[in-house]
Amino acid sequence: MAIKSYSPTTPARRQMTVTDYSGLSKVAPEKSLLDTLKVKSGRNNLGRITVRHRGGANRRKYRLIDFKREKFDVPAKVLTLEYDPNRSAHIALVQYEDGEKRYIVAPFGLKVGDTVVSGANADIIPGNALPLQSIPVGTFIHNVELYPGKGAQLARAAGIQAQLMAKEGVYALIRLPSGELRNVSANCMATVGQVGNIDHENVSYGKAGRKRHMGWRPTVRGSVMNPCDHPHGGGEGKAPVGRPGPVTPWGKPALGYKTRSTKNRSDKFIVKRRNAK
Repeated sequence: MAIKSYSPTTPARRQMTVTDYSGLSKVAPEKSLLDTLKVKSGRNNLGRITVRHRGGANRRKYRLIDFKREKFDVPAKVLTLEYDPNRSAHIALVQYEDGEKRYIVAPFGLKVGDTVVSGANADIIPGNALPLQSIPVGTFIHNVELYPGKGAQLARAAGIQAQLMAKEGVYALIRLPSGELRNVSANCMATVGQVGNIDHENVSYGKAGRKRHMGWRPTVRGSVMNPCDHPHGGGEGKAPVGRPGPVTPWGKPALGYKTRSTKNRSDKFIVKRRNAK
């Protein structure tokens, strides 16, 4: 979809752009696939902030997305293409031949009236879901499972695509959007094509208030705080960090300090890291 800009009637409007939603269906979301979404404002079950700078988002309903695509060999017709406030990608409402309706992440090029199907014998066209062992090498994919039957966990954001690089034995080699090469079980499901709404990364928010509507609160630099609030704080004027390297508000090393455990069991599946030199 294209990017839409406005006449600069205000300073914020001058820089602000939005996605052109003219290609989406002008319908209300499917009520049977909606669920309540409580805004936790970054707090855990004890009420303590575990994720900073969150809170104050607009109220919205969660759309139940079918990430498993386990309804095999049953064609489904695309009824609508809709906006989802909970993710950067657009979603598509599909109806199976038995009447059941589900939401899926809409791939690039999917249109109302198209038919999608999941299963090992499905055609290699955008929107169809197959096991990795049934997808030709070199195919661009998204919504990739990490564990068979758990549902898609990789390559789900707008404009994202992974690539199937090779198949060897019980594993398939996937190149992720970050550049990481990773082995995944060949029984895992993946959807053919690229995630839609590819212009999402080019949108300019234009003003701070728009981020507040999304639930993001202001971020204050540690260097402008007082010494009692942050290790970088204090000093006359603009002062340097004053210690061997930048740290978090709790004194832990930041910016490049590795926090991944050396005993992580998934390390053996990573062939090439995203940050490899």
